Amino acid sequence: MVFEESQVAGTPIFIVKAFLPVNESFGFTADLRSNTGGQAFPQCVFDHWQILPGDPFDETSRPWQVVADTRKRKGLKEGIPALDNYLDKL
Repeated sequence: MVFEESQVAGTPIFIVKAFLPVNESFGFTADLRSNTGGQAFPQCVFDHWQILPGDPFDETSRPWQVVADTRKRKGLKEGIPALDNYLDKL
């Protein structure tokens, strides 16, 4: 979400400030550079956390899609593992 755009007076520099979710930032630098002929480059700074509304166990929700995409990108099994997988067993 872009929240500010400005040009530095007397220069060709154009500044765009936006919120970019971390899970959507992978590959952003390469995409930006390739789509601008290498003339643009990002400078990213962490700003804030924000909870995604919805239930990560509901397959129609945005949180579930984020979890599924992250697990796929990392090469993990599909679906959210059961809590029992993380409990100590004697």
